[in-house]
Amino acid sequence: MNLANKLTMFRVILIPVFLIVLYADFDYCRYVALAIFAVASFTDYLDGHIARSRGLVTDFGKFMDPLADKVLVMTAMLMFVSWGQMPAWVLAVVLARELAVSGLRMLAAADGKVIAAAWSGKVKTASTMACIILMLLPIPETLNLVCWVVILATTVYSGIEYFIKNKHVIDWSNL
Repeated sequence: MNLANKLTMFRVILIPVFLIVLYADFDYCRYVALAIFAVASFTDYLDGHIARSRGLVTDFGKFMDPLADKVLVMTAMLMFVSWGQMPAWVLAVVLARELAVSGLRMLAAADGKVIAAAWSGKVKTASTMACIILMLLPIPETLNLVCWVVILATTVYSGIEYFIKNKHVIDWSNL
């Protein structure tokens, strides 16, 4: 297993640690969880950079890296919903976008095509992770609202962009 994939697996291991810390509910648990989330988020950037710059891109990495990101983000957002810090419908929209884009990618893969990550998807990931880090802090309710609006807006925009740019992947005659 190469270094990039090891970093991805480290991120996967950090997900249950992040969740356990949040459920432990000890003094400063959200700060510890924030540190774990920040490290996990940084490994997302780092593993991609290492894989591309060193020619270490693998099928395992192409599959596991985005999956680890999705599970990490969904875990944090589920906690925010359970705390009443984010409406469940925002999480539902984010989850629907992730499943729809993954489905589009599967359709493309069935035809031997690859849908590369779009710039808006990278912006969505970065802004979502930054907002989650902020939401783990004791921020005013207004800033919390701004964070989930940013998450929602970048999610919807990037989802629409993926489908518009890749509409050729869907065989509309079979619908």
